[in-house]
Amino acid sequence: MKAILALADGRIFEGKSFGASGESTGEVVFNTAMTGYQEVLTDPSYKGQMVTMTYTQIGNTGINPEDIESRGLFLSGFIVKEYQDCYSNWRATMSLDSYLKENGIVGIHGLDTRALTRHLRDKGAQNGIISTVDMNHENLVAKARAIPSMAGLDLASGVSCEKPYHWTEGVWDLESGYPQIDATTLKYKVVAYDFGIKYNILRCLVDSGCDVTVVPADYPADNVLAMNPDGIFLSNGPGDPEPLVSVQAEIRKLIGKKPIFGICLGHQLLGLALGGKTMKLPFGNHGSNLPVMDMSTRKVEITSQNHGFAVDLDSLGESACLGHENLNDQTVEGIRHCDLPIFSVQHHPEASPGPHDSQYLFERFTDMMEKHKA
Repeated sequence: MKAILALADGRIFEGKSFGASGESTGEVVFNTAMTGYQEVLTDPSYKGQMVTMTYTQIGNTGINPEDIESRGLFLSGFIVKEYQDCYSNWRATMSLDSYLKENGIVGIHGLDTRALTRHLRDKGAQNGIISTVDMNHENLVAKARAIPSMAGLDLASGVSCEKPYHWTEGVWDLESGYPQIDATTLKYKVVAYDFGIKYNILRCLVDSGCDVTVVPADYPADNVLAMNPDGIFLSNGPGDPEPLVSVQAEIRKLIGKKPIFGICLGHQLLGLALGGKTMKLPFGNHGSNLPVMDMSTRKVEITSQNHGFAVDLDSLGESACLGHENLNDQTVEGIRHCDLPIFSVQHHPEASPGPHDSQYLFERFTDMMEKHKA
């Protein structure tokens, strides 16, 4: 079946449909990862976005139940160069096409994703529409232009959990799968705010010795402090951090009370809570091959990233300093408080499916909690 991708600036790409049929809208971004499309599909941080994979062949490893990163699919559409319906992997249980159909996600393939990526790089990420039912270019462009901008949207509330829950599952083991860890053996009690949290973040926290309780995005700080945790974690998530004013207010109540570690949206919200500002990037950083420098050690690591906003370091004044720097665009990749046990990073140290260069940050968090307890 024929499918069309239309961008808000009038650019048209024609291809073929796979996954669900119909129409879907969202902000069109590109991801430079060569592997891990299943983790991309199930990352809640992509809510409201249509993801273009720059790697050419997608679908050849199928879909398996172990590699999902959340309770469902939150992205709006999937754009690839060559969809591979014939999959081959010893863990696969279904095709990518069937998975998208099952979850109602519209996909398009057979278009020039290199041209699309270059266009987004030069013109910036922008709204678009994928359709298998309307082939009129003018109609589609008009629909794309009517989509609300990503800036100003609170999307985290729509992907967060509804009530607190306990997590004790550890990191994947090739022989035994995901182990269930006895909570009595875990040394640190951590409360994790869910703004769109990935499962592997929780697993990495458990593997680092953390007994994790996950709470909704709007959970009151007083309730968290009443649980007397050793540390507080602020998760990744979708959308613009600035509209989450009430969340920022709750984070401010936690500052100075407990050690805090934030990732991605959690990093941005922490920056705002410390009095800083955030800004929308032209096309963001999405992929698993992006270089970052840890400013405390001057070591360079290859990281997994997925964000369209960044913290403005100058706006933080003397409350925080640069912890990590993105070596591609020199944006703030991490901050640390000058006096308090607080730090955050823009990239994803849990990095499912990889790379794993930044997993030391979970140990940095537990070391911080240990020192604070002492």
